[in-house]
Amino acid sequence: MTSDNDIVVIGAGVLGLCAALELQRRGRSVVVIDPGGDNASSVAAGMIAPAMEAAIEDVDAGHAALLRRARDLWPDFADAFGITLLARGAEWRGVGIHDLERRMRALGFDVRRDRDVLTATQELQVDPVQAMQAMRHRARTIAGQVSAMRREEGRWIVTHQGEETTAKVVVLATGAAPSPAGLPAVTARLFDAIQPIRGQIGRLDTPLVDHAVRGQGVYVAPGTTGAVVGATMDVGRRDLEPDPVLGERLMTAASGLLTRDLSNHPVEWKVGVRGASPDGLPIVGRAPGADDLWLSLAPRRNGWLLGPLAGQIIAQGVTGKPAGANARRLEPGRFRLRSV
Repeated sequence: MTSDNDIVVIGAGVLGLCAALELQRRGRSVVVIDPGGDNASSVAAGMIAPAMEAAIEDVDAGHAALLRRARDLWPDFADAFGITLLARGAEWRGVGIHDLERRMRALGFDVRRDRDVLTATQELQVDPVQAMQAMRHRARTIAGQVSAMRREEGRWIVTHQGEETTAKVVVLATGAAPSPAGLPAVTARLFDAIQPIRGQIGRLDTPLVDHAVRGQGVYVAPGTTGAVVGATMDVGRRDLEPDPVLGERLMTAASGLLTRDLSNHPVEWKVGVRGASPDGLPIVGRAPGADDLWLSLAPRRNGWLLGPLAGQIIAQGVTGKPAGANARRLEPGRFRLRSV
């Protein structure tokens, strides 16, 4: 059975849903193919934290400015699509505080220091559970795992679990998943360059903090009904089974961060696999070597921060608007990968 669409977005993580909603906002007809289950966006804390991320990763001024611009899109995006912004501000405690303060100030972020606590005052957060529900409610989705694509008579034909869906334009937002069969070689090479990073996070029913608290190798953040503790960054791993040893280490580190014993709190552990590009920034824009194919991939651990920005770039590109500085910074061709 074949259905015909204007635009198909493959992938229902935050980048895919943001692209779909931004395209809908511009009057385009969009369907999202959702493989179902947990993904890296649902297994996350939902922090929108440009100051912390820029300082922790010690990025350059241009990278930091892009993260700041991404954060600034969030209030309008959240208001438009029913997403609750949970908190403003995030703390850093403990090891590394002096270097982080120096970097944040040098990059122009608004920070406040009170003895051993450094607060980045303009950080935001969403609860991924609430945010994903709100976005999925507004997007038209069909269930399916995409296995292949092909180009025929000026349209894409997407194969998913025995079904075929056709579209004029396809947006691939598949996280760290392998590329579907049938892509141009140079585009498939971009998928090969994406590095998987396994992340484990714990959800607790008990509220512990009213804004994110971060430290060396751990954070505790609020959720809608409780708290989240995370998260590991296990480079090169794709396995999805929670690791009890890693969980115990995170809870021990979280207890030290908050100076309270959390060992008796029940925790539900979840695992997601993030995708990371060679330079740590997402791959967003027109796919090289292909007609009417767009990519929104590999945001590393900043999918929630960068979601509306990536969606805006895709929507502007698909609808023929001129590319701005954000689009040029993230465009897929920047890696100059060979096609063979």
